[in-house]
Amino acid sequence: MGQPDLRKLSDQHRDKLSKIKLFLTDVDGVLTDGRIFWASDEVGFNRFFHTHDGYGLKVLIQSGIEVGVISGGESTGLQKRLEGLGIPHIELGKIDKREGFKKILEKTGVSPEETLYIGDEFFDLPILEQVGFSVSVPSASHEVQEAVDYVTHRESGMGCVREVIDMLRYAQNITPKVERD
Repeated sequence: MGQPDLRKLSDQHRDKLSKIKLFLTDVDGVLTDGRIFWASDEVGFNRFFHTHDGYGLKVLIQSGIEVGVISGGESTGLQKRLEGLGIPHIELGKIDKREGFKKILEKTGVSPEETLYIGDEFFDLPILEQVGFSVSVPSASHEVQEAVDYVTHRESGMGCVREVIDMLRYAQNITPKVERD
């Protein structure tokens, strides 16, 4: 099975994607495959991230799209990864993610309708139901998948965030800045 045509998928969702000013995502089960491991007392629980997702988030930040993360998890390793990517809006340790969502909206001045959110769990539903474009992953429960605008083709932790970033890029004509000789 080949990769989906993200340009066509972007066109199908262009009305909603063209309005997005804030890109938010969960971590565990979205940016990662959901597995965590104990690294050390200093680092805490850690995760594996896909580099395509990280680069895609940097592309959005460079383009002027606000980017943030709201996660129930928190550890030094997670904090360092997100800060290393330059993500400006980070809300960790939030099982009830509504407070973190509200804080980020207030900081950015963006409305829920201008926000894209990717989540995979029942506790993501209060945000998924408010935003302008909602996304989940193939491993999410059927109830979560049924509540969203789009379910990624790529699995969690395997570039699914980049898939959505590329759709957003196509809808808003965002081209990555690449240094060339």
